[in-house]
Parts: sequence; structure tokens; C-alpha cells
Amino acid sequence: MSDGQDIEIDVEALERKYAEERDKRLRTDAFEQFHELAGDYAGFDRDPNADPDFKRDPIVEECDVVTIGGGFGALLVAGRLREKGLGKIRIIEKGADVGGTWYWNRYPGAACDVESYIYMPMLEEVGTMPTEKYAKAPEIFAHSQKIARHYDLYADALFQTVVEAARWDGKRQRWIVSTSRGDEIATRYLISCTGLLSNPKMPGIPGIDSFKGHSFHTSRWDYTYTGGNQNGELTGLKDKRVGIIGTGSTGIQCIPHLGNWAKQLYVFQRTPSSIDPRGNAPTDPEWVKTLKPGWAKERMRNFTSLTSGGREEVDLVQDGWTDIIADVSSPTGGTEPVDEAAVKYAQMRKMELTRRRIEEAVDDPETAEALKPWFHYFCKRPCFHDEYLQTFNKPNVKLVDTKGRGVERVTPKGVVVDGTEYELDLLIFATGFDFIVEYSRESGVELYGIGGRKLSDHWAEGRRTLHGLQTHGFPNFFVIGPTQAGVAVNYCHSVDDQSSHIAYIIGEAVKRGIGAIQPTHEAEEKWIESILASAGARRAFLASCTPGYLNYEGKWGRQFALNDFYGAGPTAYMGMLADWRDEGSLVGLEEVPAVA
Repeated sequence: MSDGQDIEIDVEALERKYAEERDKRLRTDAFEQFHELAGDYAGFDRDPNADPDFKRDPIVEECDVVTIGGGFGALLVAGRLREKGLGKIRIIEKGADVGGTWYWNRYPGAACDVESYIYMPMLEEVGTMPTEKYAKAPEIFAHSQKIARHYDLYADALFQTVVEAARWDGKRQRWIVSTSRGDEIATRYLISCTGLLSNPKMPGIPGIDSFKGHSFHTSRWDYTYTGGNQNGELTGLKDKRVGIIGTGSTGIQCIPHLGNWAKQLYVFQRTPSSIDPRGNAPTDPEWVKTLKPGWAKERMRNFTSLTSGGREEVDLVQDGWTDIIADVSSPTGGTEPVDEAAVKYAQMRKMELTRRRIEEAVDDPETAEALKPWFHYFCKRPCFHDEYLQTFNKPNVKLVDTKGRGVERVTPKGVVVDGTEYELDLLIFATGFDFIVEYSRESGVELYGIGGRKLSDHWAEGRRTLHGLQTHGFPNFFVIGPTQAGVAVNYCHSVDDQSSHIAYIIGEAVKRGIGAIQPTHEAEEKWIESILASAGARRAFLASCTPGYLNYEGKWGRQFALNDFYGAGPTAYMGMLADWRDEGSLVGLEEVPAVA
């Protein structure tokens, strides 16, 4: 196939096509079309990997640090704090183990789509080397466990426990954390590590609760029904009619396994994804012998620079991400001026190449046409897979394209699209997770800061922070996440950098005898102004995109603008934090005295 350089693009015609496809999918309810796994949807939240009969006595105690969540964010910040000598660190996690995303997402085919040598953090610290370029979920989960053991974090971890609220006690200068197990834990520092995509969402399709067959969300995969494991072997589906709703990054990874084993598979598609080859390979032991101390961080830095519009003498990773960025510079990141017209043309050419690849891979012309993505390349997260498209050549697999409207309704027997009912034994929801919505909804936690002020009130019109990490009126509270921060394609690089920064602040507070610390009101306001000022280019780009989680389903208000990323990109953000630490005076932070 051509490298795309010979493809001629009619920009105006393609812009019209993109706009038509976007408009088909716009809905007035936007994000409200989705529901969390609560109320009528609570049954979908059952953890198939936890002990349903687990019980323990409530804990009343004091500790140094509590993390809300037990994924990579919690493990990284806890590990960095361990390195600074912090004592009792309580990881409080809803699941039955550490791992976060990689604890919950055990669907067949789950794997990282960013190179594992840079995605899996602390490789050098804990002595791990991934077995392949794109590690699969069980290996990443095991690495999470290894970090927890390395830093002795299991001893004080509380699993199958949910933080429900935390109140600031100004006299004690402690957060009083209450949980679903009746715990009352007084902690000096409280760190929210609820993750980028941690709260599963269900589509508000009429009749979901009427379905008489079996159903689950992909983050709660039920192997007791499907048989098999994360490698496939779904023998329980040999005589089953299976439907799956969702063709994003999760659906693309598990659909080939479903197609291999189901008697009949229906894939219900609202919007197709862009699919590029993955090109996985085992780790070369000879290459490993050439690595020198510090290789992992340098490789991570190199990748983030290249995927943020930067220039490097050498591309250390050389994968689909960096290959794309070398030819297509995103208008939403980087610090150098770019030729917007050239960028748009390059993106359109890249997508046309993707559509031609689909024509070559899929036998049926009608199916191939329906699988073609019609949007700007960075409107949705790019996907990488080597078997997804070919799955639709199997006689037992049918793509049900809803032409942007989504599923009409669910019945006791199955799913209705355009008046046709598809009878099913199993219905799977690959419908993703909440993405930067209101904090208390996403985390399930309410915080009460100085004077009893609720965090949900302080952030009612969008988040208010300094550097995306701290907020005025809530001392010793930190948030790890993408909001108002520089977010890299390799999210674990962002998390690692934020964790180190938080550990620095806490370490300095301890060293300087500061009992409680928070951003000044002025510093917080200045940071908010910078976030809003930089939102214009990204907002204009995303407004042209087909609805999805990255543009809040096409409905962008002030709250979402405040919840946006740091406009100059992750490399600039990380450099700014490094300069802040080097300056050494904790600019923009203030000590909060104890209440008499």
C-alpha cells in the first residue's frame, strides 16, 4: 500500500462530509445520555473478581497519607513518598487488589496501545522488563502488584472499600476519611488517584432493564458465562448469539475474540474508529543488554516530546504513534507555530489512507464502507489492531451500523436497530467510562474543606486548581489526573511526573515543618485564567469533531473549558513544574495555620 504521499485531497468536500457525519450524531442530551453503574444500573457494577462475602471490622486510626484508588497513580505517588521516608500510607481501593484499570479491565484481548517499555512505570526501580512491545493486561496487572510489593504498600492497603467522604479538621490539621466499611481514618495528606477512565458508564437505551438474556459491561467481564480467559478460549459462547455495543478501543480488542467463538456475533456501531496496524513483537534480549541506567525515563521523555509536536534527533520508540506525529502535527499541543492548513491536509490524507486500508482488509464492500471513519484524525483516540477489521470477514460476524443514531431500544429478546430486532443470548456493553465530569460523580467522594465548604460547590462551574493538582480551601489535598494539567499520549508519563511533583511538595512541607499547605486564592485564579486563555484552539478543533468523550459529546460549556488540559502540552507542563521545583520557594502555595 502507498504511504499516502500520493493521495490528493479535496479539503472543502471532505470538510462537508465530516460535518454531515458529526451532525448525524449530535444529541441534545450529550453526556446525560449515559448513566453510572448505580440505581437501576447497579447490577452491572458487581465485581466478578472479588469475594462477595468479604467482611472486616471498621478501622479508627491516624496515618500519614491516604490515596483514593489503587491504580498506577496511587502506586506511583505512594512509591515516591516511600522514597522520601513517609511512614503509614493507606491505599483505599474499591477492587480486591491494586491495579486500577488493569484490575478491572480483564476482557479478552486487553492490552496497552502505548509501548510497554514506556507505559509500564518504574521498570528500573522494581526490576521489570516487559515480554513484548505491547504488553497484555495480565502482565501489566502483575507489574502493578510488583510495585506494591516493592514499596511494601500491601501491608496498609484497604481493598473492597470505597471512600465516601472526607472532612478537614482544622484543629488537628487532618482529613477525616469515612468509608463504606465504617472506617474513620485521620490522615495528614489526602491524594485522589481515581484515574483517567475509572467510572464505567452505561448508555441510556430504553429497555436495558427488560433484557432477559445475560449482560455485562466489559470492565466487569463474566468468564463464568463466556468461558475462557484473557487470552480467549471463550468456549461458553459456541452456541450463543452475542451482541456488543461499542467500537472504541475496548471493543476493538475484544471483538476478534468474540468473533472467534460466538455462534453469531452482532457488532452494534454508532461511530467507527480509526484503525492502524499494531505491529507487536517480543522483547529482544540482545536489545535489553544494550540499555543503560536511566533508559526508561529517557525513552518516555523522547516519546512524549515527539507526540507533543517536538523534534528529537532520534525516535526511540518508532511505532504507530510517533510515525503518525512525524507526518501529522496536532493543533492541540506543542509550543512551536504550525501551518494549520498543512496540518489539516496531512490529517485528511492520513485518514484517507486508513479508509483505503479498510477497503483492502474487509471483503464485503457495504461493511467496509460502514467501517470507514469520517472525522479529523485526532477527534477520537486512534486505535491499533491487526485482527479487528479481518473479523468482519467471518461468516458468523455481522456489523450492524446504526448510521450514527445508536441502538434504538433493548427488548426482552435482544436489540432493535432501525426497526429490526436482533435476538441475543448475551449483550455486552463496551461503552467506556466517564471522562472528566463533575468530580464527586466520577469519584463517588464528597470533600468538606475549610469551613465545611463542599468541593462539589467549589468546583460547581468547573475545577479550580493550581497546576491541576491542588485547590484553595482544601489543604493537604492533591489530585492526580488530566484536568488542568499537561496530558501525554502516554498517560503513565503524566501520572509519574505529577506523582513526583506531589511527593516533592509533601517532602518539602515535612522538611520545613509546615502542617498544612494549599494554593493561594490569587495563584489559583491566575492558573484558571491561563487554562481558559489556552482553550480556544483546542475548543475550535473539537467543535468540528464527531461527538465522543474527548469533546463531551459535542456539548462544550464553561465547566468543560475549565476541566480542559494545559494548552501548551505535556512537555511544556512538565518543564514548568520542574522549573517551579528548582526555584524552591513553593511559589503560589501558603501555609494554613491550625485552628485554635
